[in-house]
Amino acid sequence: MKLIAITGSIGCGKTTIAKMIREQGYTVFDVDAWVRRMYFQKSFIAQIAENFPVVMENGVVNKRALRNLVFNNKEQLKKLESLTHPFLKKYLKYLIKKNSCYNDCFFLDVALLYEMGWDKYCNIVVVADVDYETQKKRVMLRDNVNADDFDKINDVQMSNEVKKNMSDIVINTNKSKNLLKLEVITMLKYLERL
Repeated sequence: MKLIAITGSIGCGKTTIAKMIREQGYTVFDVDAWVRRMYFQKSFIAQIAENFPVVMENGVVNKRALRNLVFNNKEQLKKLESLTHPFLKKYLKYLIKKNSCYNDCFFLDVALLYEMGWDKYCNIVVVADVDYETQKKRVMLRDNVNADDFDKINDVQMSNEVKKNMSDIVINTNKSKNLLKLEVITMLKYLERL
């Protein structure tokens, strides 16, 4: 098993790259999807209710309220991460063990790869990159947030410059979909030969 991480700061295009890789027939594990599933588990909801009671509405987590709370308070963010990261790491280790007998490329779409220390589980790290203004416009449009909210979200992540310096491959996503797809396909051929 070759585990290849696709990472990058919010709005840099990692999900677009992951989608193109999936379209080429590869398995891509989406860590954001794992997180979304957690919010339907009773035990996790109970932990959120206990630690962040102000974000609960009729037994359901108000994710926007939770996001606003943790991105305005680093201690609250660390508390949330202490609940989510162990679950995610356990699931990652399970998937690695389950697929270790295959000699295929598997991909991991994960924004906080370096922040969680998961790069040690990966053979190759690919970073999606784009200039700051394009990144900001993408996130504001996609997530319907203002510039201040974007900065709060972006500021809690490791800078993309640092991620680029730590990675094996950098893909600039500020290009047409066709050019980006061609670059992704070229990268996949390279990774298959490793």
